[in-house]
Parts: sequence; structure tokens; C-alpha cells
Amino acid sequence: MSKIKIAVLGYGNLGRGVELATRNTKDIEMTAVFSRREPSSVKTCGAPVFKMDEILSHKGEFDVLILCGGSATDLPTQTPEFVKNFNVVDSFDTHAKIPEHFAAVDAEAKKSKKVGVIAVGWDPGLFSLNRLYSESVLENGESYTFWGKGVSQGHSDAIRRVKGVVDARQYTVPIESALNSVRNGENPKLSTREKHLRECYVVVEDSADKARIENEIKTMPNYFADYNTSVHFVDLETLKREHGGIQHGGFVLRSGKTGENDESKHLIEFSLKLDSNPEFTASVLVAYARAAYRLNAKGESGAYTVFDIAPALISPKSTEKLRKEIL
Repeated sequence: MSKIKIAVLGYGNLGRGVELATRNTKDIEMTAVFSRREPSSVKTCGAPVFKMDEILSHKGEFDVLILCGGSATDLPTQTPEFVKNFNVVDSFDTHAKIPEHFAAVDAEAKKSKKVGVIAVGWDPGLFSLNRLYSESVLENGESYTFWGKGVSQGHSDAIRRVKGVVDARQYTVPIESALNSVRNGENPKLSTREKHLRECYVVVEDSADKARIENEIKTMPNYFADYNTSVHFVDLETLKREHGGIQHGGFVLRSGKTGENDESKHLIEFSLKLDSNPEFTASVLVAYARAAYRLNAKGESGAYTVFDIAPALISPKSTEKLRKEIL
């Protein structure tokens, strides 16, 4: 059986994670990297590198293109553009803008008869699925999502786009008292600000206006404006030494009640603890690249999210094996 061929656009931590993830699959291989950088400067684990503007000349050489850019500025334009010629998967993670991103991708994908799977990862993605499952089962209840403590790639990337910033790491930190209140079945009403803190460690240019940069970060909509955010300016050596890891994780919880008088309490909890956020996210992207290929091979087209894709489509196993071994 021939393998599914994938390519990536962008080779940072996420793109490298995709290449590593394909090493753990038997039915998928990575055949190309496309980059804005000069190909000779991009060191992969073996995949050939080409310039981004050469991508159309490779049309037909791979089955799915995984887009590894940032959600702030790259994916809103790249996903609708590249789905005109390729099946694509992205990790768009600006939750508030998913409906408009879906609509833009869906319009182009239907024209080109390609498949575009958007907002794939662990949140949005696996966490989204667990919210859906638990809310459907326990309709009488409250849902809670806590992230961290960990480095957010998307939020760190958004900080790096601020003028004068050289590099940055952003940690999302759950507020322990809020998490414990949920686990205790108290069903608290929590605002965004009451659930998480955001800690930013930022390296800036020597002549940069730190006050302006701090204000731009703290007031950035969809990323920091709704949170208590701290900004710490550090030098590059400190950032690399003390904040070089890319760990992350979090929890999805659903607290609900059943019974004639709501006397029975239930708690559903799904959690992740990740040594490498990008490598785990990349593994999810690869699984959904398998689904994108299968959907398009059946003649399907348009935009999809994790809600629209049957779980069996992401598995390397046949449906017969799934029923026998996992169900």
C-alpha cells in the first residue's frame, strides 16, 4: 500500500515536530518542506527543502500540505490561499475567529474541490472534542477549561510580532484555587481573568520603548487584554537558559448532576501533560492529515473541524481492527 505523502509550509518547532511525528507512522511520509528562508539554511531531519514561492511547481507530488505558521498573521491568509491547490491542515488557534476562518477556507475549498481541516491541535482540537462529548452527556452542568502551566506557541508568536521585540516566551498559568473549586463540585462562575494568569518573558532591542511594548502586549485583543498579564524584560541569554523548554498541558472538566432532585454529582476530567507542545500538536496535525486525505479521496471537499470528522478517519487502523481492538 502506498503511503500518504505530506509536506509542510514553515519549518520552526511545529514543522520539525511534523517531520518527527511522521517517523512514528507506517502509512504517512513527509516528502517536502517549503520555507520563506533560503533552503540551504534550513536543517531538517532528512526532508528536502524548497522555497515557498516554488510550491505550485510541486503540485501533485504530495497529498496534504500542513501549514505551520502562526495564527496571528500567517494562517488567516495562508489557509484560504493554499486550499485553492492543495488539501491542507492548519492549527489556527484564535478561538474567537474560528467561525470566520472556517467560512473563508470553506468557500475556497469548495471551489477547488479540496479539503481544508482547520483549528487542529489540542486546544482547539482534542480539548474541543472532550468539551463536546462531556456537555452532550451531562447536559445539566458546567464546563471548564484550564491551560498550563506551559508555553503557548501562538501567544509567544504574537508577542514576537510586536515592534522592537527580539524574542519572547508566554506562559499560561491556571489559578489553583479556581481549579480546586471545580474539582470540589462547587460549580463556580468564573470569568476569564479568574481562571488564568499570563506571564510574559520578553527580549527587546536595545533602543526599544519598553513601556510601549508592555502596553501593546497587555492590551492585545484575543490574547492578553482579558487576563491579568505580567511582562518581564530579560536578556536573550536568560531567556534561552531559563525559558528554553516548550512544555504545556491543561484540563477540560465537566461538573454535572443527574437524578430526580440532582442528588447525583459527576465529574468528567480530561488532562494533558506535555513535554513538548509543538511535537504533540504536530502529532495531532499528522493524524488529521490522514483524515483530510481520506475525505478528499472519497470526493469530499470544503472546510472541516474536529467536530466534522469521524474518529475512525484519523486512525491508521481499519474500522474492523478498531471495533475488535479498541471498542
